[in-house]
Amino acid sequence: QVQLVESGGGLVQAGGSLRLSCAISGRAFNSYTMGWFRQAPGKEREFVAVINWYGSITNYADSVKGRFTISRDNAKNTVYLQMNSLKPEDTAVYYCAADSKAAQYWKGSVYYSQHDKYDYWGQGTQVTVSS
Repeated sequence: QVQLVESGGGLVQAGGSLRLSCAISGRAFNSYTMGWFRQAPGKEREFVAVINWYGSITNYADSVKGRFTISRDNAKNTVYLQMNSLKPEDTAVYYCAADSKAAQYWKGSVYYSQHDKYDYWGQGTQVTVSS
């Protein structure tokens, strides 16, 4: 059974930084494509970032490009989201997700931006950015 557990959320002032972590238990983590999504109150879940199994391909939503960095440590079964220059509009619950289907093939940025393409989800961690 695969379990994803996020941590690192909290309250930060605008312009500050946070690093989210997502620890994955279960087998074959290093063969999963990993994504981060977020959901603000009253809004739909939106794509934030994705990283391929090897860590050689990443993609970001335009709203976070240049401010957020996704990375992974396969030895630690963990994926990270470094968030810098945070804005109040970044306030949301952040979720990590795993796509376990043929992850050795990159399926393209459009594919990974769709939340229904992911098989496993964490419970989420709250990020609140004050102005």
